[in-house]
Amino acid sequence: MSCFSADLNFCPECGNVLPLPGMQDTVCCPRCSFSIPVTEFSGQQIHSTVVFNPVEQSSVSVEDKDDSELKGAVIDRRCSRCNKEGMVYHTRQMRSADEGQTVFFTCIHCRYQEKEDS
Repeated sequence: MSCFSADLNFCPECGNVLPLPGMQDTVCCPRCSFSIPVTEFSGQQIHSTVVFNPVEQSSVSVEDKDDSELKGAVIDRRCSRCNKEGMVYHTRQMRSADEGQTVFFTCIHCRYQEKEDS
């Protein structure tokens, strides 16, 4: 007897999400040994929704006096110069390929740049 009572999206043995039915005769749980005949899914509809963050919350575009533009995702990092929260970043491979990238952070308020070697 199963310890879960679930719909056909979840394994009744372990609660894991079941993969979508394919060309095989059975749908097997990737976590345990449970399997169910694909005919059990006949007539079932599968709905999914993707919700994206608003653009204004996830990125910034700031124009400077010299027409250079600052673009990128805003992260929660405090500027060491103006002490305000919010920086954008980009990475570059500055050293040999077997070493980590260098991350450049730019403050969206004062345009101060910091770098961090990883």
